[in-house]
Amino acid sequence: MSSRTPSRTELANAVRALSMDAVQKAKSGHPGAPMGMADIAEVLWNDYLKHNPANPDWADRDRFVLSNGHGSMLLYSLLHLSGYDLPMEELKNFRQLHSRTPGHPEYGYAPGVETTTGPLGQGVTNAVGMALAEKVLAAQFNRPGYELVDHHTYAFLGDGCLMEGISHEACSLAGTLGLGKLIAFYDDNGISIDGEVRGWFTDDTPKRFEAYGWHVIPGVDGHDSAAIKAAIEDARAETGRPTLICCKTVIGFGSPNKQGREECHGAPLGDDEIALVRETINWQHAPFEIPEEIRAGWDARGKGQAQEDEWKDIFADYQEEFPDLAAEFERRIGGELPADFPVKADQYIRECQENAEKIASRKASQNTLNAYGPLLPEFLGGSADLAGSNLTIWSGSKGISADDASGNYVYYGVREFGMSAIMNGIALHGGFVPYGATFLMFMEYARNAVRMAALMKQRVIFVYTHDSIGLGEDGPTHQPVEQLTALRATPNLHTWRPCDATESAVCWKMAVSRKDGPSALIFSRQGLSPQGRDEAQVKQIERGGYVLADCEGAPEAILIATGSEVELAIAAKEELSGRKIRVVSMPCAEAFMEQDEAYRESVLPAAVRTRVAVEAGHGDYWYKFVGFDGAIVGMKTFGESAPGGELMEYFGFTAENVVATVEKLLG
Repeated sequence: MSSRTPSRTELANAVRALSMDAVQKAKSGHPGAPMGMADIAEVLWNDYLKHNPANPDWADRDRFVLSNGHGSMLLYSLLHLSGYDLPMEELKNFRQLHSRTPGHPEYGYAPGVETTTGPLGQGVTNAVGMALAEKVLAAQFNRPGYELVDHHTYAFLGDGCLMEGISHEACSLAGTLGLGKLIAFYDDNGISIDGEVRGWFTDDTPKRFEAYGWHVIPGVDGHDSAAIKAAIEDARAETGRPTLICCKTVIGFGSPNKQGREECHGAPLGDDEIALVRETINWQHAPFEIPEEIRAGWDARGKGQAQEDEWKDIFADYQEEFPDLAAEFERRIGGELPADFPVKADQYIRECQENAEKIASRKASQNTLNAYGPLLPEFLGGSADLAGSNLTIWSGSKGISADDASGNYVYYGVREFGMSAIMNGIALHGGFVPYGATFLMFMEYARNAVRMAALMKQRVIFVYTHDSIGLGEDGPTHQPVEQLTALRATPNLHTWRPCDATESAVCWKMAVSRKDGPSALIFSRQGLSPQGRDEAQVKQIERGGYVLADCEGAPEAILIATGSEVELAIAAKEELSGRKIRVVSMPCAEAFMEQDEAYRESVLPAAVRTRVAVEAGHGDYWYKFVGFDGAIVGMKTFGESAPGGELMEYFGFTAENVVATVEKLLG
């Protein structure tokens, strides 16, 4: 093996070669960004990034986010070269079915991929969440002489990320919160899919970020290793503000005929051009061939293990001096809930049932937070400028600021999309269970971040209040109709719409306890009447759907309802006293569908085909439960502006209409 030390350029060229070769073999992909950012990545990963390829989940590692995720081969090349368990065969299988190297970085596929990126702007927003989590966790656990939590978050982003509005939401908040360990690298190559961005993107980006309160380092030559290194040193020295390093680069650097042009952004270079690249950058190696001295120059396993071992020594001393804190840190980083939480949560749920009162479910939610909050120091809550309406502040809430990050509540401002993607970053970082709230209608602003939480199966809790036309006078712009359907159609997402305080307490318990996906909790503005239940029924709420009120013998008809419409169904059953009617409360259809077939049959027997679903949202979702023989009392239009009670009557959400619907079906 050669003992020659490769140059920085040679190390960066390994990334360029692997990226263009993998894209060419896949016959699709984006070679331009990896080739253009290779020099920046080489300096960051070899000189600064604190990570251990042998333990990608080490708690105090630096986080690296490729926000311009279409350049995924940059990340896969870096992971492979630095020693992660990502063999060359996986790079050769780039973009192929069941490979660990999909077209965009996907969380959970390859070790070292910190988040799923691709929808532009969300990666840097996730990075803001990770940096926020680091700052809060450090404030909660670090002690004099023990910097247990002390790492940076680095993000690469391109013009597209900056054009997306979410980058404004997130980066504005990052400046306000003084996230000094967040360092972003702007790949200023002037090219996007449609060509030169000066035709549609002429922002003064440095001034924009200065206005956010960021430390900005402009005009860095993204192909000059010394300049990149100096910029990173400058950024790391600034601890009170996040930093944007503006790197001027050439997209597709090294490609004689395509560099600097949109042709290399999202398509293979072609065999002839790749041959020219090899000549231009003096890379005289076959596709996917990496010389041993280059591998040795990239291998971070020894250095990374030493860094983790040093941290373990600090943690061992920390355990001796602060054993309770150390145990709590390990529990939270491991994502485990306090051992007594299930028992205490069940106790509170029983109290809700015993002390039944008419109450808006948003208020019942706040009461639950007051009960669960003291049990869950990992809670990191927030609201998008609607705390007084969403009722997400509980008695132990403490706001987080640039000067004091020891709290547990984030005032996100009017940033629904940013809030949701920041929460994803917080969850990915570890140590917290984030929840954040807005009106259900404004889930629409955040829709793609909710989808990303579900795609990554993160424990994120989306709280949505003002759940229907029942909110009244604010009118159809604020009245959700189709949003519940959109949420329920999202894979991996559990959507809960409770009908009273007891169901509200259960849905919070289930959302907090669910480790393999996000939950959406849907709460009302208007008061909801309490429902009578025995102990078995209270326990069955967790199953997503259960028999709330039944009849003697086999039912003639089944009413299925959620939220505020459950009491309508109960009232209709009482008016149909001469009929055998069953009422099923279905607070979470997804949880119900995960139950075994025998349980589902016991609640909704197939033999009973006369079924009516009642919900003040778009009705079409419920055909899966009522079939074409049944009926749906739901919305088919947008709402109107009027008092909530009048709207409910106007749109047919009355016991009389439900009764008439059932009688029509029964004949």
